[in-house]
Amino acid sequence: MSEPSTSNRSSAIAAAIILGGTGLVFYFMPAMMMSLSEISPWLSYAVAAAFVLAFFAVFWLRGKRQNKDRKSSE
Repeated sequence: MSEPSTSNRSSAIAAAIILGGTGLVFYFMPAMMMSLSEISPWLSYAVAAAFVLAFFAVFWLRGKRQNKDRKSSE
């Protein structure tokens, strides 16, 4: 069997770190929302929506950078 390329390994490590960090944030999300809802319910909704959108934005930005790197290496 051949060794996995360093690109695949670094992508897997980056994805694991992103998913681990996101999982940690989402684990504490209910407590954060309850605390923020004492200030304003809309603030807690906005923070929750921002975290959900940020999860997808990180992968979107990573994909854009990888495409840019791929095009520059050709």
